[in-house]
Amino acid sequence: MKLEHLSSWNPWWATKDVPQPLKGVPRTVNPLIFKFLPEREIIALTGVRRCGKTTIIYQMIDTLLQTHKPYQILYINLDDEVLKKKSLESIYLFYREHKNPDEKAFVFFDEIQSMPAWEKFLKKQYDLHENVKFVISGSSANLLGGEFATLLTGRNVTFTMYPLSFREFLEFSKVEHTTITTSIKTKILHELKHYLEFGGFPEIYFKDKELKKVLLKQYFDDILYKDVVKQYNVNAKKVTDLAVYLLTNVANPFTIRKIRNVTGLSIDSIKDYISYLEDTFLALPLNHFSYSLKQASQLPRKSYALDCGLRNIVGFRFSSDSGRLAENVVRVELLRRGKEVYYWKDRGEVDFVIKESDNGLTAINVTFTDKIEKRETNSLHDLKAKFKKVQRLIILTRDREEQKEGIEYVPLWKWLLEK
Repeated sequence: MKLEHLSSWNPWWATKDVPQPLKGVPRTVNPLIFKFLPEREIIALTGVRRCGKTTIIYQMIDTLLQTHKPYQILYINLDDEVLKKKSLESIYLFYREHKNPDEKAFVFFDEIQSMPAWEKFLKKQYDLHENVKFVISGSSANLLGGEFATLLTGRNVTFTMYPLSFREFLEFSKVEHTTITTSIKTKILHELKHYLEFGGFPEIYFKDKELKKVLLKQYFDDILYKDVVKQYNVNAKKVTDLAVYLLTNVANPFTIRKIRNVTGLSIDSIKDYISYLEDTFLALPLNHFSYSLKQASQLPRKSYALDCGLRNIVGFRFSSDSGRLAENVVRVELLRRGKEVYYWKDRGEVDFVIKESDNGLTAINVTFTDKIEKRETNSLHDLKAKFKKVQRLIILTRDREEQKEGIEYVPLWKWLLEK
């Protein structure tokens, strides 16, 4: 290993500043990410590839440079083929020997999941009370699951990151949304159309339409091959077929048996592949609402994608897609807000049933139209008749806003901008 190689990843050692292109555009992220920088706990950032984890890391480094010397900060992207061949301990010790032998270090390991025994290295350094703060990132929902969770219990704080929310998307577009006028609402609806079409990956936002499509397909391939095929050593074509099926059928129920009939995969393979796609954030299946876990596990799940842009670039399109894409956006936004969410189906269907912190229930149907069909209201009333804990009934519309017969009609764009 040569010092020049580490220096290429850490330009602030020479310039004393993070280059502006690396800092990107400020995001609305959990402020605790930055507040935990001085604390001893390991910070773990999880989220799908290209959602902005690395940019946040550079912004954290930029913050540290206001109060610390440049050589105290080490950043390593572990997708680097040269560094991948080294152990984390050898990289760390080399940095200590050549750059920072005795002062406090802030060490950022980006895409750490590809390194063997990384959790053991972090535990060792933490338990030895080394004068070092670790920040790690990974493209896995279970980055700190299983054995990792056991080894690092009480030693870490984890934050999950997502592509741009619609609020952030408007901020990127420089669309003012604190005071809503007719002209501003027109702009918001225009931007919502683009959000449903191309999604919220930060770098995608700045590209031309043709380039957006090329990059989104590349994102899909990278996530699938780097985080699923290589990580779990599975058949590329089979897992791709399953991913395309799930992304094509967003907002639709599915069963393992139905997928088996369509794809020809075995039941065990389908279960494994779906768990891998969930783990890498590509797929976001939703369970049926029931107070009986056994009953819920036997009912179909509904398919959703983390990002509409990814879904649109690989899934087959239908004429009714706008309503399904709007529903998909709501699914992701509820996840971003940390809600415990299900769907419910009896005579009719309720798109989302949310368990609130006070054990009450909120029910949401998504239509993305202002002409509401009777089935949308009937299913909400059916749910409320069946479960006494239902407190709010909401229908998300294109632009209709009123309260009628116990149901709140809220424009989707307005709901997405709620804090």
